[in-house]
Amino acid sequence: MLVLVEVRGEQRDWDEAERAFDQQGWPVVAAFARGEGASQGVLSVDASARLYSVEVRFFGARNRRTEQAAEWWVQRLARRTRLEMYARRCEPVDRDREQLTGWRAHTVAHRPPRVPDPRPLTPMARLRRSTAMARARLSEGSGRHDTGTLVRGTASEALRLSRMDLPGGSAPEAAIDVRARHGRERRHIVQRREEDHQRVTSRVMAWTFAMLFCVVVARQASGTRTWVWGTAAVLCLLWSAWLTRGVFAEGGRVGSILTWGVVTAFLLAVALGADMGDTRGWTPVQVLSVFAVTATATGIWLLVRQWTWGEWLAWAAPLLFALVASCVVASGSVMHALYADSLDVTPNDLDVPAIWQAASALKLLSFLSFALFVPALWGIAKHVHASFVSPVERFGVLSYVVAQVAVVLFCTLGALDSAGDAVKELRTAAAQKAELPSYFGVEPEWMCVEPTVLAAKLSSRGGVLRPERPYVSFGEAGGTVSLWDEPAGKALQMPAEQVRLVPAADGRVRCTFSYESLPKGD
Repeated sequence: MLVLVEVRGEQRDWDEAERAFDQQGWPVVAAFARGEGASQGVLSVDASARLYSVEVRFFGARNRRTEQAAEWWVQRLARRTRLEMYARRCEPVDRDREQLTGWRAHTVAHRPPRVPDPRPLTPMARLRRSTAMARARLSEGSGRHDTGTLVRGTASEALRLSRMDLPGGSAPEAAIDVRARHGRERRHIVQRREEDHQRVTSRVMAWTFAMLFCVVVARQASGTRTWVWGTAAVLCLLWSAWLTRGVFAEGGRVGSILTWGVVTAFLLAVALGADMGDTRGWTPVQVLSVFAVTATATGIWLLVRQWTWGEWLAWAAPLLFALVASCVVASGSVMHALYADSLDVTPNDLDVPAIWQAASALKLLSFLSFALFVPALWGIAKHVHASFVSPVERFGVLSYVVAQVAVVLFCTLGALDSAGDAVKELRTAAAQKAELPSYFGVEPEWMCVEPTVLAAKLSSRGGVLRPERPYVSFGEAGGTVSLWDEPAGKALQMPAEQVRLVPAADGRVRCTFSYESLPKGD
């Protein structure tokens, strides 16, 4: 943005402003006193004010709020330097880079000679000549005849550049042609400028994702809502296809539509469950989760590319928190501890393999990764120059801490819900005497528990063992057998050497053990 900045004060204030512009990397295009130069007849003469035409450079998307963002940057600099500084005029400067097509130069000596034939060619001779030319073109595409020269421009410019006598270089051969580096770069295709291309591509992706979400919701809705969401999906599909036509400035429409169609069909197949024979497909929550992950990755990238000391806190703090949390998790499985606590046992009683403890740690870290969602949204807001960015930056640390505390509390509740839901599923299956669900390496099983000692000598904790019915067993760990007694709603533990575990088909079987079967003296 080209900004006309007015600085009021004395010579030392003007010198400090110029140093501040230089530190920000903002080139000063012109400087003149107020009421003189370009401002003559526009502003009143004021000896205590000086005008600077400054090129304010900052990251972000070009939109209707870009001019306001340039004014924010000038105000921010004025507050930091304690100078009386005003942005009197802001106008955009078009610095979008052109995407020039890349071409590689190659020799043409391998091509069959093109000499006029004294008589018309026979069909077989035409076929041989066409085959020879096709073979030559194929060898050119493989790069066997490249000269090592790379040029950029239109097709005609590329050919002339490859044959140009470059000062200080070797004389190029006359028999040289060029080929496009990539398949999408053809002679009839003109690419958009870089930022313009990214803008169009982002819109296509956004509307395609909106179509995907509407399809998933319409599939699970019923009645009128199905038609409403289905109509919205069709409209999003048509608008996304229309935007795809403009991915290139000229040409390439058919290829763009075909590529977009293949990608869209693949996404629809995955979302509707046609990828691996799954008829259920995705849920709206899963689609929103994909969007959240994509938005987080995009937002963090937009935040990092701006990278000031203020953003160090927003970027480094969640990573540091996740790193510390992972170290804590490594010393003991938090998810298993929450699961065991809900069943009145300890994690040591579950005897979970180390690989499953690591898996539960990754699950916990997936909850903690939501702490990055706040700085990601902040990065997106700064990129689009949201109106709340400037006032929030004045209270950046406080607002960030409050937001992060809220996110960490949300992650903690997520971990508690994960363990709580698993325990509920286990207790429901135990009450129904059905197959028992597992949880990160914890494999509860139905077992008939047969004592090897008399009932008077059985050292049970948490209740009295009833050998005639099966129990939910978590196996043996540390010389102790841990059971879950669903009718009593509590855990039952006893020494492993005093019982024998016999697998049961489910919770409906009746165990055949009797204390009378034990040898006398036991």
